[in-house]
Amino acid sequence: MKKTLVIALCAAGYACGVQAQSSVTLYGVIDAGLSYTSNAKGHAAWQAGSGDVTGSHWGFVGHEDLGGGTKAIFQLENGFSVMNGSLRQGGREFGYQAYAGLSNNRFGTVTLGRQYDSVVDYVAPLSFTGIHPGGNNFSAHPFDNDNLNNSFRVNNSVKFTSTSYEGLRFGTLYGFSNEAGGFDDNRLYSFGAAYNAGPLSLGAGYLQANNGGSSNTNGALTLTDRTFIAAQQRIYGAGANYTVGAARFGFVWTRTQLGGLDTINGANSLGLAENGQGASFNNYEVNASYALSPALSLTGEYTYTDAALSTASGQHHPKWQEVSVQTDYILSKRTDLYLQASYQHIDSDGSGLTADVSGQALSSTDQQVVVGVGMRHRF
Repeated sequence: MKKTLVIALCAAGYACGVQAQSSVTLYGVIDAGLSYTSNAKGHAAWQAGSGDVTGSHWGFVGHEDLGGGTKAIFQLENGFSVMNGSLRQGGREFGYQAYAGLSNNRFGTVTLGRQYDSVVDYVAPLSFTGIHPGGNNFSAHPFDNDNLNNSFRVNNSVKFTSTSYEGLRFGTLYGFSNEAGGFDDNRLYSFGAAYNAGPLSLGAGYLQANNGGSSNTNGALTLTDRTFIAAQQRIYGAGANYTVGAARFGFVWTRTQLGGLDTINGANSLGLAENGQGASFNNYEVNASYALSPALSLTGEYTYTDAALSTASGQHHPKWQEVSVQTDYILSKRTDLYLQASYQHIDSDGSGLTADVSGQALSSTDQQVVVGVGMRHRF
């Protein structure tokens, strides 16, 4: 694919005199499937969907060798629905990622653009939701309150990522508000680290967003990405994975604190109005995967979420329990088939919340089951 792309760029009139020192690669994933939801606004629903395991996307990644172990790098990544061809991430051309920067073998990488935060970089790979091998987008923690499932990316961001030092990596990110006279009006910063030693993988991260739901639409966070509108959002997270033979076991803890909370789950149209006070979510996840054969794997997770909400009707402490399982069969290096299911139950404690498996219409009760089957093709 890389060679074909270079030829096409040359034919289109782009400079090609440094091909030996440069590289541009086109890549992508197409995820298409069918799903059944037991209760979607009071009714069972069958749907054709895109991205139930891995969001369908394509992109360009490239570099230019500058000498001395330094490279100029870039990545442009577009999210789309394979079912209707529409753009995802609020209709952005490159809503997944869009950045450019410099990378050095010794000192690390500095990039600028629309990027992932440090909690996504260092904690999410240890969780089941979305990124854990064999995971799925159904199993995001309630409202994706910790952003492990990438509900939002960070605009106007500067990011540093270290090289690996005996298995230790670390990084930090700052997203500017880009507003004159409002330095902290819709800004974000995060940092994190990961350590890998043989079968053991550890990760931790922190994120703070200020006024993410403000009127400043050119800031670090875009309103259409957010599942909360709050004056402040803090996310703490840590996790561990351990591999034993063909099995992998993991645990992830995250805590989300919200101050000056106005709306919960606005992105999914519930729009539960709060009283401008606070809320918190504690998520405890255990996950496991097992390779039954080189082609067949089985994965699963259980998550318990304990929340505290301050609403006009008083204090509430809703609790969620979710179980997800998936089996994946590899047809080739580029194509696989999957079968998955998620079950969620909520004790709403009078908050008015109902079951809400990620990406689905709200249940009218305290329970919801989603079953999906599909395929992924990579290029």
